[in-house]
Amino acid sequence: MITPLTHTEPPTVSRRQFLQACLVGGGLAASGFSLLHWFSGPRLSAQTFIGQAENYEADFAILIRQGLKELGVTPSEINGKRILLKPNLVEPHKSFSHINTHPLVVRGAVDAFLHLGAASVVVAEGPGHRHDTLFVLEESGLADVLYEDRIPFQDLNSVEGVTRPNLGGHTKLTTLTFPLVVQEVDWVVSVAKMKTHHWAGATLSMKNFFGVMPGNYYGWPKNVLHQAGIPQSILDINATLKPHFAIVDAVIGMEGDGPIMGNPVQAGVLVMGRNLPSVDATCCRIMGIDPHKIEYLRKADQWLGPIHESLIEQRGESWRTVQHPFALVPEIPAHQGIRLSL
Repeated sequence: MITPLTHTEPPTVSRRQFLQACLVGGGLAASGFSLLHWFSGPRLSAQTFIGQAENYEADFAILIRQGLKELGVTPSEINGKRILLKPNLVEPHKSFSHINTHPLVVRGAVDAFLHLGAASVVVAEGPGHRHDTLFVLEESGLADVLYEDRIPFQDLNSVEGVTRPNLGGHTKLTTLTFPLVVQEVDWVVSVAKMKTHHWAGATLSMKNFFGVMPGNYYGWPKNVLHQAGIPQSILDINATLKPHFAIVDAVIGMEGDGPIMGNPVQAGVLVMGRNLPSVDATCCRIMGIDPHKIEYLRKADQWLGPIHESLIEQRGESWRTVQHPFALVPEIPAHQGIRLSL
């Protein structure tokens, strides 16, 4: 499981609480997590942090350090660690801040981990839509930041791979091939972008790891994974990779026909956490999307982490105070019926 998680002992349940739980029973049952388990067994719980940033002039290093502290990430835990940051680089558009993880958010994450004593930080990505990774890197504006700060970058599409047994079992793939660098680091961190998605409904920290799968093994746009099933591949990748942390750039996100053709929307926050399903569930609620209606999150619930609101302890801002419902496209099947009811 994506660690660390805590187990919450079941509380004494009143008749009213039981009936209220029955109202969400459909979502729980669909995830394979029964009402009996809900009331009788220990449940996974997690924490997420929401920090406000009105624009990209914010001090992201300080904001991310605040989030790490609130989430219990101490200097002793990071000291001497090798950190891999995986941003979301999709298309080469420097002027469109809603498409790629913003370079200044990446810089803030680098600074925050180095401040806590990390031995090294490497930024790595394998874009799915473009064969020329360096072109995407340069046009996104991230190349300038990495050059100025002397931060190394790895093109994950062309590196040597290491094959591991598929620990998820949701696709028919028996093994998954990751870039060798994941064995050479101590922490793998998703630095994702908050977007709606044409096929998955929402793309956040878990979906971001499609870009860690080498293109020279999985093709473009990672078509082996698309053919195996997008929600299923998301689950298998995260179950096998076991990422350590997530930072989602939602200062400006994308609504509508994402992850490329949508429109910018200012949500004004970063969302962070150790557990990726709980981070993505929180992001969905900010977006006005019901996480139980997103297939991969529903199936991740109480397996890879919690998505139920009552099991996610919120640090920083409340998602309710920063909620900014993202526009959905009624004609897109993955957008139908996923709106969060308040």
